[in-house]
Amino acid sequence: MSLLKHLSLVLVIAICFFFALPAYASFCRNDNGHQICIIDIKRSAKNYWEYRAVLNVDGVKRPVEVYNCRDRKKIQKDGTALPFGKNDPGEIVCRLFKKTRSPLAQAVPGLSSANQNSG
Repeated sequence: MSLLKHLSLVLVIAICFFFALPAYASFCRNDNGHQICIIDIKRSAKNYWEYRAVLNVDGVKRPVEVYNCRDRKKIQKDGTALPFGKNDPGEIVCRLFKKTRSPLAQAVPGLSSANQNSG
């Protein structure tokens, strides 16, 4: 009887590890009294300045929106383009993935920013 209990306990533990749920991490920031979490984000392959993101603002999940960091606009699911408002969560998305100058451009004094943007 004791052996049967031990085997069933081992079996239950093994099943629990086998069906372990995946862990989901989100990136959260507190900004002007609001908790803004990036649940899912994907960068556009065609337009590197655009990010498709799902945000959670103060516990409320927003639908997928496209954040255009070049023009400072967000494009909603229905295609409506809205400029970033004051303290807009899109600012956090764009600030998080802000393009920086390459180390080569910093090391070579004659390399202008116009030459960097041509590629």
